[in-house]
Amino acid sequence: MTPLAPWQQRVYSHLVSVLDAGRLGHGVLFAGAAGLGKRAVAQRLAQRVLCRAPRGEDPCGECKSCQLFAAGTHPDFSLVSFILNKEETKLRTEIIIEQIRALGERLTLTPQYGGAQIAILDPADAINHAAGNALLKTLEEPQPGRYLWLVSAHPARLSATIRSRCQRVEFRMPPREEAMAWLIAQGHASATASEALDAARGHPGLAHAWLRGNGLALRREVAADLDKLGRGAASALAVAQAWMADEDAELRLRHAADLALEGAAGLTDPGRTRRLATWFDAANRTRDLLRTTVRADLAVTELLLSWRGDASVAKGGRA
Repeated sequence: MTPLAPWQQRVYSHLVSVLDAGRLGHGVLFAGAAGLGKRAVAQRLAQRVLCRAPRGEDPCGECKSCQLFAAGTHPDFSLVSFILNKEETKLRTEIIIEQIRALGERLTLTPQYGGAQIAILDPADAINHAAGNALLKTLEEPQPGRYLWLVSAHPARLSATIRSRCQRVEFRMPPREEAMAWLIAQGHASATASEALDAARGHPGLAHAWLRGNGLALRREVAADLDKLGRGAASALAVAQAWMADEDAELRLRHAADLALEGAAGLTDPGRTRRLATWFDAANRTRDLLRTTVRADLAVTELLLSWRGDASVAKGGRA
């Protein structure tokens, strides 16, 4: 089994103690920022519940139940997430009522191994209104040995009634020293790990993902592009076209918004601070447009023109 990160292990150990004390409820909401390992902890706990011969806090990893779980074929475990659309051309962007109804039916079946049935819904906040009503019905009619665990980076998007039916487990950012030690243990150099962790605002999972991929390099490119725009050394249209040319457009806009926020933090001029805050909000709205049918390239061009057009923003942003 893949070792859990220290902050994940703390949550997992707490949940095992609650489980062993017989105080783990039917519904549990795993809440916290994306990338902190909520699903990993939920899945480890599910394996522990289903294991026939657990060893302390951990599942044994050897029994039939553990073998089925590792193979992804355990009949008493379900993971509900995005499925293909009707045309089977791409994944849906929401979890629909048919999925929740099927889940409810599975949870009424007699468990085949271990005496429990477990379902993880991730991301739970992606359920649409009809699916939410069906989920609430399942949560309100718990059966012994049935567990429904909701994983969400945006729990406020869930209805208050759904949240009230779940025990809430919070995943929090670890101390910087712990996050740095973990990143170095993953094989990252101290200097780049520190840079990535600062860029990710203390989020080790995000920093790790950026270091493994091109996220940190993209951030540097975005900073350079904003600097050129501010100095009038680049065209907003050309930069927008470059930002939209591949699948990294959303990450570029995230970095751009973060760089504006970072710049605002060091300012004493209220006017510049307000303009950067306004631009930060505009960058995040533009990022949301990427998920719609709106001409996002035009929106990005307009966003970058506003950066270039306000010299005080460009100077204040230190981009």
